[in-house]
Amino acid sequence: MTHAVNDEALDTIFRGARSQNRWLDKPVSAALLMAVYDLMRFGPTSANCSPARIVFLVSEEAKARLKPFLSPTNIEKTMTAPAVAIVGYDLDFPNHLPRLFPHNPGAKDWFNDPALRQTTAFRNGSLQGGYLIIAARALGLDCGPMSGFSNDGVDREFFAGTNIKSNFVCGLGYGDPSGLFERNPRLSFDEACKIL
Repeated sequence: MTHAVNDEALDTIFRGARSQNRWLDKPVSAALLMAVYDLMRFGPTSANCSPARIVFLVSEEAKARLKPFLSPTNIEKTMTAPAVAIVGYDLDFPNHLPRLFPHNPGAKDWFNDPALRQTTAFRNGSLQGGYLIIAARALGLDCGPMSGFSNDGVDREFFAGTNIKSNFVCGLGYGDPSGLFERNPRLSFDEACKIL
């Protein structure tokens, strides 16, 4: 079967990629983090709503602000990651729709219902978080996405005064293979899918 990208790229992004628990002591530059965002932002979202908001923590001081809100099992792998992305979603995303979805000036009003706004922001922000992981892997970084933290605490510390809510945290850097677990099983096509 012919692919749009080669098998090496598929291995890098999916088949050979692993969630990291330990990191090599090798920094991630601001330029590389900007390149990751510049690639991930092209992933599709509903009405181009683009609700993801990301705070990249690279300094020890910034990561120390996150530490009190992490589950104990996530502290070491987060504190030692060269960069940590707090992936959030902005409930005020409709304010940007006149610019992001210009061919329909009324699109902003589609999201007046708070429940729809919440669902749309969370769903599309989660998609963008997935694009972040794919973009990071494609550009040579390893990723360690995780839950296991206090969303309320992180929101107070990093998103105070905004309508942004945290979704998940992701370590970024160059993984230390000694920290990998055995790969867990995945569901087969027949277990997870139907073709009708």
